[in-house]
Amino acid sequence: MASISSDKNGNRTIQFVAGDRKRRSIRLGKLPKKSAETIKSKIEALNAAAIAQTSWDAETAAWVGKLESLLYDKLATAGLVPLRNAGKRITLAPFIDDYVASRSDVKPGTALVYAQTKAALVGYFGQSKAIGDITAADGDDWRRWMATKGKRADGSVRKPLGPNTIRKRCSVARQFFRSAVRRRLLEANPFGDMKGLGIKANRDRQHFVTREDAAKVIEACPNAQWRLLFALSRFGGLRCPSEHLALKWADIDWATNRFTVRSPKTEHHEDKAERIVPIFPELKRYLIDAFDPEAVYVITQYRVANSNLRTELQRIIERAEVRLWPKLFQNLRASRATELAAEYPAHVAAEWLGHSTLIAEKHYWQSTEADFDKASSPQSDALQNPVQSSAVSPSKGQDPVTTSVGFSEETQLSSDSDDGVVVRLGFEPRTKGL
Repeated sequence: MASISSDKNGNRTIQFVAGDRKRRSIRLGKLPKKSAETIKSKIEALNAAAIAQTSWDAETAAWVGKLESLLYDKLATAGLVPLRNAGKRITLAPFIDDYVASRSDVKPGTALVYAQTKAALVGYFGQSKAIGDITAADGDDWRRWMATKGKRADGSVRKPLGPNTIRKRCSVARQFFRSAVRRRLLEANPFGDMKGLGIKANRDRQHFVTREDAAKVIEACPNAQWRLLFALSRFGGLRCPSEHLALKWADIDWATNRFTVRSPKTEHHEDKAERIVPIFPELKRYLIDAFDPEAVYVITQYRVANSNLRTELQRIIERAEVRLWPKLFQNLRASRATELAAEYPAHVAAEWLGHSTLIAEKHYWQSTEADFDKASSPQSDALQNPVQSSAVSPSKGQDPVTTSVGFSEETQLSSDSDDGVVVRLGFEPRTKGL
């Protein structure tokens, strides 16, 4: 809480205890008590936000934006608001470097995304661009720039990025600049109002890897380790490489035909650090072939940082004379997710693969050629019994609905409607003209 004191001449001073537990004083001079009370309430709000490292509420932000320089500078000296033009003294590249250095908690994959976003920002704005000079309109221009072919700020040529990649870059840029606002370096986030940054499913890059193609690729694998790597993706649905490399032989419970998958990607979510997955019959033989009682990890090769599993898998697929699919490892996981969803309840299939049914429906599940073949087959239940396909089961004592193609007397067809459309009669009285 802040307090107001007055001297004998009527000069008012507001005192408060800052986050470092030191008392700060802001001299207001001669001011009506009501005005001093208003400033006191705003100082309390600013101090609370500074201590909690949160953004100002809309009312406080609007009040700060209208302040004259004299009071604003006093608040800045007390550490309640950023120094005027502070953002103009901090340049883009060092600012991002400082942010990334402070995020030692992120995974290597996230750190790579940070580096890619920095490269995109610096590529457009240049390294020495002051963060305070970047406006919301500049952010929109940068977003459009990433979608086109052209040159970077240093003159090098670049290729256009895909829609989802652009959304991710913009989302991370918004994260960078949100930290600048929280540190009182900026009053507003130039990327804060960007819309449509959620990653969307790209149907053009979906592909169901058939079991026939999977068998050919496994046959072309150079050793048991690679066969298991592939099988864990296609038949276990694991995320590659993080979940493969985390898998230990101690996680394999041969007695219950289950194994524990540890997921670095989801470990920060409550109860999502690991999941139990069946040892599917299609997977078991490759686990047995690769078993090494002396080893700790299931995958002992390709554990170094520079192992390029994607490039090697591409070579294996080409050697198998199978057509390359767009997303080499993710399509394998999605293929398994699709199979499991067709065979088991949706929540069970999603739990085994470590994602929600919403995510699975949006990014993983897909219709397959087998689905179309089954639907159009002469043996299809819907074709054999079109009348009953959506009917409820008959009650006890009632005759079951016929299963033959055709209709009973009560459901004769008639073409005597005014517009010539064939209609079915029965169950309701004929009411011509309605």
